[in-house]
Amino acid sequence: MGAGSTPVAPGLVLLPRQGSPRLLGRTLLEHLGLEELPSAATSMQALLAAAGFRRRSRDGGVWEREGRAVVAGETALEDGARLLWTFPVPWDEDSVREHVRYLGLASHDLRGSLANIRSYAALLLNGRSPLDAKVKRGLETILRNADRSLSFAQDFFDASRADLGSLPCEPERQSLLPLLDAAVERQRATATAANVTLVLDVDPQAGLPDVAVDGARIQHAVESFIQYQLLRAQAGEVIHLRVRPSPPHVRVEVRREGVPLSDDDASAVFLREERAFREKKLEDPLRIYLARQEVEAHGGGVGVETDRAGSTLFLTLFLAPSAELGPPASMQA
Repeated sequence: MGAGSTPVAPGLVLLPRQGSPRLLGRTLLEHLGLEELPSAATSMQALLAAAGFRRRSRDGGVWEREGRAVVAGETALEDGARLLWTFPVPWDEDSVREHVRYLGLASHDLRGSLANIRSYAALLLNGRSPLDAKVKRGLETILRNADRSLSFAQDFFDASRADLGSLPCEPERQSLLPLLDAAVERQRATATAANVTLVLDVDPQAGLPDVAVDGARIQHAVESFIQYQLLRAQAGEVIHLRVRPSPPHVRVEVRREGVPLSDDDASAVFLREERAFREKKLEDPLRIYLARQEVEAHGGGVGVETDRAGSTLFLTLFLAPSAELGPPASMQA
């Protein structure tokens, strides 16, 4: 969309708690190429399936049918109703490639500068030169902030590529256990510092189902769920990572035993812009939104559940068909 152009209007359908779906104008029908709303419009996924749309293989957030492409989603409203929305995807293949190339240049420039800062801080902290205690603390702060900024930059550019339908994703067959174990270990120090117990509730002897996934993507999604729960955990609480096979899917849960999320917070977990404006921070809303994009790129889904004893963030993935297990080459160390 160029400077001075008119923003594209969303297509909207209201799903009340009781009663039939209600079109809010005809824009959604125009986006989907329909004459009337299908009776199966009980969710966005059901509506798109009834209209003949299928998820774009490289990005589960984009749906396609015979040359049409839309970004679609659902938003929970305060009265329990849901708002289904669509936006047309205006980019042709050449435009997408140009946007992705531009993002690549921006990522290279920003991450290169941050990496240099990190490298010099790490070099000064290698113990070869004596440092005043105050200087050492300052360098450690620089190192932590550089790592945090590098992680945020990676999430920002990955989410931007996903918005364009071009999130890199290379699935390969592997077990979930190494990915979940690595995700827990990467967050264990943070949990210990917050006096929160982080537990991987999986029996390694029982084995876990195999999945065909980009290991780095799914590990990032699981870590994002853990980080979300850690940011809200009170000292003494426990966070459990569990796996529940339910063919043809497997469900991965990150449950925090403690004070549950409020209804408002639970309904907004994956809403990037709403949370960013409300919380005056972008890092966690962006990270958890990217986690959703990563899971949906595999054809899976995400969700939130709460009860009196705590809150659960979960993701679902398709089980891999029976075959010989391959090594988890994509796992992040």
